[in-house]
Amino acid sequence: MSTPSGFDELIHPSTRLSVVALLAATEWADFSFIRDSLSLSDSALSKQLHTLEEAGYLEIHKEGGGRKRRTKVRLTDRGRTAFEGHVAALRAIVEGAGPTAAPAASPPPPDPGQASDPTTQQQHAEAHR
Repeated sequence: MSTPSGFDELIHPSTRLSVVALLAATEWADFSFIRDSLSLSDSALSKQLHTLEEAGYLEIHKEGGGRKRRTKVRLTDRGRTAFEGHVAALRAIVEGAGPTAAPAASPPPPDPGQASDPTTQQQHAEAHR
């Protein structure tokens, strides 16, 4: 099966996909909100945001200074388009897989105390008398 159009290797890793999905649901999000929502460390989130920013998928805006500094993040139009294309590609992959066929039911194994044919059953019965 070939990779569907729109599949984005940059977005696909689970942490980046989670970041982009969270940002797709809002206009702007605070760094701390993203970090806490995804249970990431500051450094892990910073690394992912930097990678996505370099690709032009998001914009980072820093306000204030010192201890009052706030970092806000949003998806760019390019990032939103890439996310929507990736989601469509994932849906195509899943739908292409279709429902898995259940294996045919096999008969239960014979009971060791019973024979499988009437002649053998009679022989076992006579042996136990």
